[in-house]
Amino acid sequence: MIQDKYLNLKLSERGAIISIITYLVLSALKLFVGLTMGSRALSADGFNNVTDIVASAAVLVGLRLSQRPADSDHPYGHWRSETIASLFASFVMMAVGVQVFFDGAKSIFTGHEERPDLLAAWVGLFCAAVMFFVYAYNKRLSMRTKSASVLAAAKDNLSDAWVSVGASAGIIGTQLHLPWLDSVVALLIGVLICKTAWDIFRESSYNLSDGFDDELLSSFDQIVHSVSGVEGVRDIRGRTYGNNTVIDLVIVVHPDMGLREAHQISSQVEKVLMDKYDVFDVHVHVEPNEQN
Repeated sequence: MIQDKYLNLKLSERGAIISIITYLVLSALKLFVGLTMGSRALSADGFNNVTDIVASAAVLVGLRLSQRPADSDHPYGHWRSETIASLFASFVMMAVGVQVFFDGAKSIFTGHEERPDLLAAWVGLFCAAVMFFVYAYNKRLSMRTKSASVLAAAKDNLSDAWVSVGASAGIIGTQLHLPWLDSVVALLIGVLICKTAWDIFRESSYNLSDGFDDELLSSFDQIVHSVSGVEGVRDIRGRTYGNNTVIDLVIVVHPDMGLREAHQISSQVEKVLMDKYDVFDVHVHVEPNEQN
């Protein structure tokens, strides 16, 4: 099972590498066309992709560090390296998002009469089409490897595609004698970058602080109660290490039950949670039911 986890991490690197290469090319194209043709929206979209390069690189580094086996300093492994990398990426994205937002707001108040060339809009639509293909690839890869980080990257790819569509719409708007629309779209892109950064920060900090879904924990509790021989669940806790779920629980059994039988029940609890919910590791403590 552990080998499969490491293999999935290795396969997940493909998504991060493809995203990095794509963002490198598209950000250079958008920034060049946006700056030379006077489109603030397309330039903002290019800066958005620059932050995506950092985010994808952080995910790649995190995936590779996560593949390190457990050692004396990290007895639970290095699975959380991926989460730490995502947290770092959120800080970089927020800094760029704030800059893009204030540049767009400043342009609205100071006026921006320049009309970008319509070619910039076509460049934006082309980039959007490329990102839709990258999204489809990463979405399939995330389903194959069950990687939350690759799935998050796929969602970011889809968001970037729609941002490019919006940038193109802003450029087309300037051709319809709405010069302010390009700056408004740039401002909105800044807001979107900040929102994406906040979402990544919130999820990463939640996982690093051992936050866990109450509903999922409740479903674990119910499935453990259904195991033959378990008379109750005294305590159950969950935490995550990267994409891996670890469960700690205390079950109660009949007080006259032998040690061997109690151990078999705890092993069955472990097996059910691992097979049904793909839990990475389960720690079961058995106590006698004092009410009997």
